[in-house]
Amino acid sequence: MGNDSWNVLVTGGAGYIGSHTVLELVEADFTVVVIDNLSNAYKGDSNVKPECLLRVEKLTNNQITFLPCDITNINELRDVFKKNNFHCVIHFAALKAVGESCEKPLEYYKTNVSGTLNLLEAMKEYNVKNLIYSSSATVYGIPEKLPLVEDMNTGNCTNPYGKTKYMVEEILKDLCISDKAWSVISLRYFNPVGAHPSGQIGEDPNGIPNNLMPYIAQVSVGKRKMLNVYGNDYDTTDGTGVRDYIHIMDLASGHVKAMIYQKTQCPTGFKAINLGTGKGYSVIEVIRAFENASGRVIPYQIVERRPGDISASYADASVANKELGWQATKNIDDMCKDTWKWQQNNPNGYKS
Repeated sequence: MGNDSWNVLVTGGAGYIGSHTVLELVEADFTVVVIDNLSNAYKGDSNVKPECLLRVEKLTNNQITFLPCDITNINELRDVFKKNNFHCVIHFAALKAVGESCEKPLEYYKTNVSGTLNLLEAMKEYNVKNLIYSSSATVYGIPEKLPLVEDMNTGNCTNPYGKTKYMVEEILKDLCISDKAWSVISLRYFNPVGAHPSGQIGEDPNGIPNNLMPYIAQVSVGKRKMLNVYGNDYDTTDGTGVRDYIHIMDLASGHVKAMIYQKTQCPTGFKAINLGTGKGYSVIEVIRAFENASGRVIPYQIVERRPGDISASYADASVANKELGWQATKNIDDMCKDTWKWQQNNPNGYKS
């Protein structure tokens, strides 16, 4: 059967990773229904759909079905499943700021754990048993060694956000053991950055960005004065934290590859797969790359380390390559160039 006969529900599809993945799914001829509660997406007052999805429609020349829905409300979810016949769910809907999760743990457990339980209940009721779960490298906690490999221990997480991702993975493992009809692929991301090369869709964080790249971008357009670099005494080449940054378009294509794998190979059970480049960049290296891309100086100051931060984290992504036929194709210069284009075109994000 053609991809178009596979109907996909994307939860949190109006978010940063969700919207780019929706674009890739539509371009691969899948039929997509997006649900989102718009807690982290901009919708103009007169619009029926969030701005990012209107832009995806323009870029792909396709209509996308959008339904407002909050996964913490099981009746809203049941309603979505009642009206559609899904083959697969890609589950992005979650709260994702590490720092905020330490201040508001209950909100994180409610949305990320209880919300996912609601989704799984609804999927079970309507017999939809293919799931692609948006997980995170934070499940590995403090790395025993690098690069991080899928069969390493998980669960020694340094913050509530990471714990919610770990808990959901454990729930999914138990579910797959109890019912052999389930097929779950848990994609453990590293640090998604960048934007669609058109500069039309990108990351539009509410308030002060929690992540390095959007913060640098806002400094570069004069929206923020200076970047704080948290600690320069880590055991890394230049003392600043090293992370595996992955271009959002590579990440989005990883989801499409995972779904095609699910559709063609019909795997069952739980499978965790890292999506990263396999290479780490330090904060200073990212700043320099962004300065090259934008032609602007990024002022920064060194401040104290943040609690819960680790010195380095990067992936071994060979399983994704072997099983899904996927690998990252874009480097740090592409990531900075596309972020800069998005930021220049949209200095105030989607509100402009």
